[in-house]
Amino acid sequence: MNCVRAKWLVAAPLLLLVCVPVRAQTSTTEFLPEIDANFKLNSNVRFLFQAKETREGGDPTQAEVGPSIEFYLKPLLKLKNVTLFDLDDAKSRPLLLAVGYRVVPSPGKPTINRLEPVVTFHVPITARILISDRNRADLDWSPGKFVWRYRNRLTAERRFTINNYHPALYASAEIFYESQYSKISSTDLYAGCLLPVSKHIEFDPYYEHENNTGKRPNQQVNALGLILNLFF
Repeated sequence: MNCVRAKWLVAAPLLLLVCVPVRAQTSTTEFLPEIDANFKLNSNVRFLFQAKETREGGDPTQAEVGPSIEFYLKPLLKLKNVTLFDLDDAKSRPLLLAVGYRVVPSPGKPTINRLEPVVTFHVPITARILISDRNRADLDWSPGKFVWRYRNRLTAERRFTINNYHPALYASAEIFYESQYSKISSTDLYAGCLLPVSKHIEFDPYYEHENNTGKRPNQQVNALGLILNLFF
């Protein structure tokens, strides 16, 4: 719990940074669609196939397609109570380990092959709020070039009950450490709502604001995204 509090103390100044006016900057607006299809292989292993449009870490808008394999521990009773109506049963597990592969084509540039190792922790806190701490690396290969980035995303999520319907509101902050700049060059803020449609389908509309200081002038990206989550 102390670790989670410490991360929020680190995240708070970063959130303030994106609100500070910057004299030299460019701003763009995007729409980012995504489909995540989850296939449960057994009680502790899941296969994911993802296809999306993305604009992260100062990169131009590009497609990202590929599979992941996920491994997780047995459910934790406190987490099961907080995630009772969640379609994603991985959130009831305290630890999630995943390895993914993505193909990232970009117009006018060589295709990137990306390896994505991920470690995610889930912690329940007061008021039935779920804290998720995702640590991810993007290891990118393209002809004659290798770069990497480390990403840490902290999410607070709360599910509500409206008659027999159970949507969830969430807010996230994410930082990107880029090897090519040797610094934290991007901070992203997210706000969204998980909208279950059936036992297997969920929509996730969200807003994203990114501040990237890796290149000059600074880049400001405002995006509306829509994720279709499928669970089988």
